[in-house]
Amino acid sequence: MHLSRSIVVRSGLAAVLAAGVLTSAQQLPSEPRREFGTSITGAFEGWYDNPDGSRTFLVGYMNRNTTEEVDVPIGPNNRIEPGGPDLGQPTHFLPGRQWGMFTVTVPKEFTTPDQRLTWTIVANGQPMTIPLRLHPDYTVSPFTDVAVKNTPPVLRFEEQGPGVQGPIALLSTAVTRTASISAPLVLSLWATDDGRFASGTMALPRNPPPPVEFFWSKYRGPGTVTFDKPHPTTEILAGGGVNVPFRGKATTTARFSEAGEYVLHVSANDYSGQGGGGELCCWTTTMVKVSVTP
Repeated sequence: MHLSRSIVVRSGLAAVLAAGVLTSAQQLPSEPRREFGTSITGAFEGWYDNPDGSRTFLVGYMNRNTTEEVDVPIGPNNRIEPGGPDLGQPTHFLPGRQWGMFTVTVPKEFTTPDQRLTWTIVANGQPMTIPLRLHPDYTVSPFTDVAVKNTPPVLRFEEQGPGVQGPIALLSTAVTRTASISAPLVLSLWATDDGRFASGTMALPRNPPPPVEFFWSKYRGPGTVTFDKPHPTTEILAGGGVNVPFRGKATTTARFSEAGEYVLHVSANDYSGQGGGGELCCWTTTMVKVSVTP
């Protein structure tokens, strides 16, 4: 990792302050959370280099509403500029802090910290804007935790199908499915992982969680999405011990309240936990586009 723990802490609830957050006068990013009626702020997790010379921003958000899930359509109230307003960001925001929900790639010509994208979210009438820029203190390594040689899980929608690894969720690479209001959509994922567990300051838990845990959520869409198991049980097919290679499967079903085009989001955390336990490695995200008929 190139990112120090102190930098990661600053990229948490008020992450975005260290990167130069722009906010309305109505509310500061550090204002306490409420049950409903308050703001949502994007969270700039960091950026990394790609082999072709382009760079990718890793982005999450903080919804300060503890119970309110908020929908903000793409447009004046949910825009990334320049180049937007739609650069793949969510329109449905879960309560609390959500790490590395999507990525935005910029060309190799986007080279200096002075160049930036800005993400503006206006929720409950309160505008919040953050910059995404190539600050040298925010380089991250989301694909390898060098200290323990940990890597993110590999996810597959078919047991022998192509794999996805790392927090690189993109609408352009989402798999597609069809569904109807009358019948739930079955969603199965297969995962493999190296089973690595961080050493040093992280003590081995007495009862460790499954090597890979899955978290499903609505990302975009006109209606309500209900998962029978948003955090489905992981079936261990092989391995399953700490520092033992793992293979497993998890299945959930999704129901849709109305017809239309939806995007579903899934995160798969390894032993590092949500957001890599503050180290920004190693988890995997991917998306599913669903066309729902009446």
